[in-house]
Amino acid sequence: MMNPALTSPDNYFEDFTVGRLIRHARGKTVTEMDNVLITNMVMNTAEGHFNEDRMRRAATSPNAIFNQRVVFGGINLSMVIGLASQDTAEQCIREVGLTNIKLSHPVFHGDTLYAYSEVLEATEDTANGGGLVRFRHYGVNQDRKLCVQAERTVLLRKRPGTPA
Repeated sequence: MMNPALTSPDNYFEDFTVGRLIRHARGKTVTEMDNVLITNMVMNTAEGHFNEDRMRRAATSPNAIFNQRVVFGGINLSMVIGLASQDTAEQCIREVGLTNIKLSHPVFHGDTLYAYSEVLEATEDTANGGGLVRFRHYGVNQDRKLCVQAERTVLLRKRPGTPA
């Protein structure tokens, strides 16, 4: 009996052509635990993440932006990268960079994030046995509003048997 493949057959360097757009299969609903636990661990103590009373009271002010706690942007970014990783990092040799991060729309407890990835650049890197792929990752909420955007560069393995 043949063992099932441990990774997808289409996530090697050669499979990522410039312009390819990927809609990742899974979404993730952001829970209060995601926000409070991780935000505490990184010592982000902004009241906008922790003080529900203050956010509700501030909502009555003419300068109010939100009327509830907002999820820390680092969590939203991490979730989007995590959702994309199933398709973009199984053959990863090394994470090279994360740049051009934009957090364009607030995320609240109970919102669901979905991930999309666009291949911006793919360059062979024979010295390291693979190729560099630069992705632009997008995080979209349940209302199709763009919440997160970032560019990520990954060194990926070439398909076995591919000449160096």
